[in-house]
Amino acid sequence: MLNSKIIYKIISLGGSIVIPPEGFNVEFLKQFRQLIVDRVKKGDRFIIVVGGGSTCRKYQQAINAVQPQSDIDLDWLGIYTTHLNAHFVRLMFGNLAHKEIVINPTKKVKTLKPIIVVGGWKPCCSTDRDAVLLAKTYGTKEMINASNIDYVYTADPKVDPNAKPMPSLTWKELRQIIGNTWKPGANLPFDPKAAGEAEKLGLAVKFVKGTDLAELKNAISQGKIRGTVVAI
Repeated sequence: MLNSKIIYKIISLGGSIVIPPEGFNVEFLKQFRQLIVDRVKKGDRFIIVVGGGSTCRKYQQAINAVQPQSDIDLDWLGIYTTHLNAHFVRLMFGNLAHKEIVINPTKKVKTLKPIIVVGGWKPCCSTDRDAVLLAKTYGTKEMINASNIDYVYTADPKVDPNAKPMPSLTWKELRQIIGNTWKPGANLPFDPKAAGEAEKLGLAVKFVKGTDLAELKNAISQGKIRGTVVAI
């Protein structure tokens, strides 16, 4: 049986979780892999969308310093960074993963494999938006956003010491925090355009710190999370 009736758990995995600014954390990657493999053994199926993270931003900042680029060219540079990260994640799962990374979130993949790994699609479409489009394509009503933050805050906590963590938000409230504009390499908790589309779909998104494997496990298994849940 192909995947037409399978319910996938969608994880939008921040690129900085795969490769932090300080370099690979091999022990963490082994533990992350084992968490997903253990859930597959319990019958779960996953679509993992991999972002570009700090690697993407470093490339974009460097090329702009050498020769300023258009937003479209910066987007393509970021997209290819997500492809590299996604290939790495696909290889982590060996024969459990679909044989190639997916780059078009609007088309279902015919596969018997329990894990599908996805990279960036096209300019003006972040991997957050790719994940939302995948939820629409596969009929999933929730997704997990695993990044380097534990909550969505009222402001950037690195800048504003009074920023407060928000355990729950509506999509309208989230958009008031993140604004309406997306730029290549933007370091926001969620793509504003993706937020609008997620609201239209009635999608719920769980924001958890991706390096906290206990919280990621809770999010996957429908447990209570130390993070933010955004829904209508």
